[in-house]
Amino acid sequence: MKFDPFIIPFNIGLYFIIIYVVARSVIWFHDLSRPDKLRLQRGFFGIPFALSLKEIFMESLIHRKILKTNLRLGYMHMSLAFGWFLLIFFGTIEADIFGTKHLNAPYKAIFFRFFNPEHGRIGFEATYGFLMDLILAFILSGLLLAVIKRFYSRVVGMKKTTRLKITDRIALTSLWLIFPSRLLAESFTCGAHGTGSFLTGSLGAWLASFLPAQQIAYPFWWLYSISLGTFFILLPISRYMHIPTELFLIFMRNSGIKTGDKAGTYSEVQTYSCSSCGICIDACQLNFSAGITNIQSAYLMKAIRNNDDVSEIVDNCLMCGRCDQKCPVGIELSPIRMIQRRGGEAENDIRNIYNGYFRSRQINIPEKVISSSNYSFLQESDPQKADILYFAGCMTHLTPAIKNSMIKILEASGVKYNFIDEQGGVCCGRPLMLAGQDKEARELINYNSQMIWKSGAHTLVTSCPICYKVFKESYYLDVEVLHHTQFIKKLIDEGSVKMNFLRKKVVYHSPCDLGRGSGVYDEPTEVLNHVSRLEKSDFEDENSLCCGGSLANMKISSQKRKKIALDAATELTKNNPDILATACPLCKKTFAAVTETRVADISEIVAEALIEKPIKINSGSHANSIKELANI
Repeated sequence: MKFDPFIIPFNIGLYFIIIYVVARSVIWFHDLSRPDKLRLQRGFFGIPFALSLKEIFMESLIHRKILKTNLRLGYMHMSLAFGWFLLIFFGTIEADIFGTKHLNAPYKAIFFRFFNPEHGRIGFEATYGFLMDLILAFILSGLLLAVIKRFYSRVVGMKKTTRLKITDRIALTSLWLIFPSRLLAESFTCGAHGTGSFLTGSLGAWLASFLPAQQIAYPFWWLYSISLGTFFILLPISRYMHIPTELFLIFMRNSGIKTGDKAGTYSEVQTYSCSSCGICIDACQLNFSAGITNIQSAYLMKAIRNNDDVSEIVDNCLMCGRCDQKCPVGIELSPIRMIQRRGGEAENDIRNIYNGYFRSRQINIPEKVISSSNYSFLQESDPQKADILYFAGCMTHLTPAIKNSMIKILEASGVKYNFIDEQGGVCCGRPLMLAGQDKEARELINYNSQMIWKSGAHTLVTSCPICYKVFKESYYLDVEVLHHTQFIKKLIDEGSVKMNFLRKKVVYHSPCDLGRGSGVYDEPTEVLNHVSRLEKSDFEDENSLCCGGSLANMKISSQKRKKIALDAATELTKNNPDILATACPLCKKTFAAVTETRVADISEIVAEALIEKPIKINSGSHANSIKELANI
C-alpha cells in the first residue's frame, strides 16, 4: 500500500509549516539592514557556521543550559526535542533501508509501521525495531514529566509555569497526543501482526489479547496524523513557533548581529524564539520575593508577539539581568525591554528622578528646565589636567563614605588625579535611558564626554557600576574605563598601595550592573581576598541576587523593594559574616536599611586596611577633599 487518506492531515500541516517558515525567513532576511545581511551571509561559511551547528545541537536539541541548571527540567526538554529528532532521523533511515524504495516521501518514515506491518520479526529488522521503541520510550518519559509539570511544576523543580492562551493550549494538547497516539497505533498494528519490540510488541500483544487490534489500530493512525497536522498548522500562532525560529536566531547571533537600541528584525526573531518555558519566572525576584507574577520576560515576549499593551509589564522590572542569564535560548531580554520603554509616556518619571537628583546635589534648577530637553544648566568648563579621572556619580555622592574612601586610596597611591564631579557635575545619563528618553541622555553624554576629553586623562575611574556600564557602552571615549574595584586591584598589583590583612569574615554581593551587566567578577573578590577572609555564598557571580533598590523599576512599591532587599540580605548573611561587602553605592544603601550586619563597599574595606603614609597633595587633588577624610 502506497497511500491512505489518513496521511492527509499530516501532509497538509507539514507542507504548510515548511512554506510558512521559508517565507518568514525570507521576509526577516529582507528586513535586515545591509550590514546585518552581509554578516548573516558570511555567517553561513567557516567558523560561524560550525559554531551555529554546534549550538543547535547542544542547546536546541540537548538543552545543555537547562540541564546544568535543572536536571529534571533539562531531561524533559531534551527527551522531547532530541528524542523527536532521533525518531525522525532513524525513522527516515528505516524507511530507506527496509522500505520498498529509496528517497521516500516524509509520511513513509512517519507512518512506516502502518505501511510495513510485518517489519521487525527477525535479525537486523528486530534490532532496528528495538532502537525505534527505545527512542519512543525516551520521548514518552519526557512527555510524562511535561504533563505533570503543567499541573504540578515543583516535580521538575519549578515554582511556577507560564499561563497559556487558547491557541497555545490547543497546540500543547496536540503535541501531547502525538506520541501516545503513535504508541497505540503502532502497538495495535504490531499486536495484530505479531511484530514489534519490547514496547510496541509487548503492549500490542497484551491489547490484542482482549481487543480487536486490527480494527482499533486505524483510528489511532488517524489521531496520530491529525495531531501532527494540527500542531504544525498552529505553530506560527502559538509559542511553539520558537522551534524553527530559534534556529534562525542562532545563525544570526553567531554571525555577529546584535539587538541594538531600536526594534528590528533581530529583536523580532528573539521575541518569537521565546518558548515561554518559565525559567525566567523562577529566576525573577519580583516573583519569589515581591509576589509579582505577571511581568516576567516570558509574559513580555508573549505580549509583544500578540501586539498587546506592554506598558504595565515593561516598566515593572528591576533590570537586574537574572532572567537574561537564565534564559536557555540566550535571548537578550533586558535590551528588548529597554527598546519597549523607548518612546513611552515617562515624563513624570523623568521629573521625579531628576528632582531627586538635583535635591541630593543641592542644585536649584527651575521646574521648566527639568521638564524640558533644553539642559541650559550644563555650563562649559575647563577641567584640570590629570592622568586619572575619578567620577563618583549620583549615588556615590549620596553615600559619602565610599567617595571619601576612594579619595583616601587615590591619595595614598600617589597618582595624579582629578575628582571630576566633586562639585556636582551631571548624571551619567542612565536614569534617562531607563525611562526611554534617549535624546536627553545623549545631551548629558556629550557634555561629560567633552569634560573627559579636555582633561587629557588616560583612565576614568567610577564607583558606581551603573556609571561604569554606561561609560563603557554608551560613550565613545579614548580612555580606559575602570570600576574602582578594578582600579584598586591594579594598584595592588603595581604595589602602589600597601594594606594590612583585617582578618574579618566577609561575604560579597556582586552588583547586577557590575557582575551580570559588565562581567566584572574577579577583581572585587581578589581585592577582598587580599584584605579579608572571603566566605562563599549560595548566590555568587551570575547567580547574584539584586538588592531591590534598582532605579530601573518605576512601578514597585517601597514595601516590596524592602522585602526584596530583606530576602537577599538574609540569604547573604545566614552564616553571620562580619561584613556584607558590595561594590555599588545603591546596593550599600539598600542593604544597610534591612540588616544589622555591617554593610560596606569594597573601597571602604580597603581604605580601612591601608597602611597610611604621609599624604602628598598633588596638582590633581583637591584641598576640600582632604578635609572630608576625617568623616570616613
